[in-house]
Amino acid sequence: MPQALKLYNSLSRKKEVFQPLNEGFIGLYVCGPTVYSDVHLGNVRTFTSFDIIYRHLLHRGYKVRYVRNITDVGHLTDEGEDKMSKGARVAKLEPMEVAQKYTVGFHEMMRRFNNKPPSIEPRASGHIIEQIEMVQEILKNGYAYESNGSVYFDVAAFNEKNDGMYGHLSGRKIDELLAESRELKAQGDKRNPTDFAIWMKATPDHILRWNSPWGEGFPGWHLECSAMSTKYLGEQFDIHGGGNDLKFPHHENEIAQNAGSCGCGGARYWLHTNMLLMNGRKMSKSDGNTITPQQLFTGDSPHVTDSYSPMMLRFFMLQTHYRSPMDLTDEALQAAKKGYARLTEAWANLQNLEGQGGAQNGTVGKELTAGLAAAYAEMDDDFNTPKALAKVFELVSRINALKGGQLSLKEVSKETLEIFRNDLGTLLFDVFGLQDEGAAAGANDEAFGKVMDLVLDLRAQARAEKNWGMSDKMRDGLKAAGVVVKDGKDGSEWSVE
Repeated sequence: MPQALKLYNSLSRKKEVFQPLNEGFIGLYVCGPTVYSDVHLGNVRTFTSFDIIYRHLLHRGYKVRYVRNITDVGHLTDEGEDKMSKGARVAKLEPMEVAQKYTVGFHEMMRRFNNKPPSIEPRASGHIIEQIEMVQEILKNGYAYESNGSVYFDVAAFNEKNDGMYGHLSGRKIDELLAESRELKAQGDKRNPTDFAIWMKATPDHILRWNSPWGEGFPGWHLECSAMSTKYLGEQFDIHGGGNDLKFPHHENEIAQNAGSCGCGGARYWLHTNMLLMNGRKMSKSDGNTITPQQLFTGDSPHVTDSYSPMMLRFFMLQTHYRSPMDLTDEALQAAKKGYARLTEAWANLQNLEGQGGAQNGTVGKELTAGLAAAYAEMDDDFNTPKALAKVFELVSRINALKGGQLSLKEVSKETLEIFRNDLGTLLFDVFGLQDEGAAAGANDEAFGKVMDLVLDLRAQARAEKNWGMSDKMRDGLKAAGVVVKDGKDGSEWSVE
């Protein structure tokens, strides 16, 4: 019997045993990007974390409907301007041109990091009718009011009738919110500074606008996710995810809108990823403490001394729990690159091991089985990738020791080794979402493999002739190109760093 899946629920602030609404099925909603600019590393970290969560849920046998939206209207800047409209104005394009350009770029970046596409990817601009209907329901229930063509959610009225529900997710208090609230452009008609717009009147220069019962306008950013999650997952569903920076006000407002329209708070479990730091500080363009995914791929940045593949970066992300801050430093990336190379080398070594037919498992066979079970158990404990990865590296040591002869294959039955190989591959590639880059660059690339065979033959000839200078020069040149040559009693082997 598999152990229970536990996850940390931001709503209850504790780890809970997960119980889906419908046995065997999961509704998962994750707040997607606002597509007015290129995707940044913080986005990549969040969406990769939820990709791993999605993959593990699938591995456990759940049928998952994964909904991740595209925000292409309603997300305002601090100055009160729609981010899509601002992007269009700066680029001298139509807003939907901007949305299409950066949506395509977002999808390409997700593909490079091997993130699975969601089951449904709705756009906010394609669900205006649903959002208007939700505003009408909130108005009918007495939790909103119209003011000068805009509609505002009445936080005080909502809290009075719902036992102070507003602020429960984020821990924010109404009095504190009153003290720190600010006025946004076109929101001067609010009754209370804590109220927020669920429909906004469009100014004459506003490009994105739709007809509504309250005049021409556009939906509030928070409303979009409430309407789309309800449409595709129901008034109550299992899991809602997003970055920690969305907890307030975005997710807090979502809960209020859902409860204000139908009496249900939407998701039962709320999962939040933590922030991505660089060199111990928040990334900031103003002080130069920032780097793009593309700069990491090419190494073209003063913050790094090397280039890093998307899979190496995914491996780096696995080393931090999704709820913990992740600090991007060149030293940490270098260490991760070495660890990733060690992992891929062990995987390649495992393919060449053969168990003993008819043999009984000894200590080694039992350790392989138990170690892998322990790694999966860590994934069941709030998707703890760093601890699961630590268990995998204990297995890496045993694989390499079996390859080198320090441990005996006589203690591993053929059946056990085959099951172990399949299950480890499932964890690495199906759950962690890594790709077998070593195979892609070597064994699956026939031309490159033949070239390396020729190079090693020539080097073996140089060694036979005791031409150690030429032998070392070839080895060092290959290392500089990212190919490591190891000499052993049975000849030389190569692997890609």
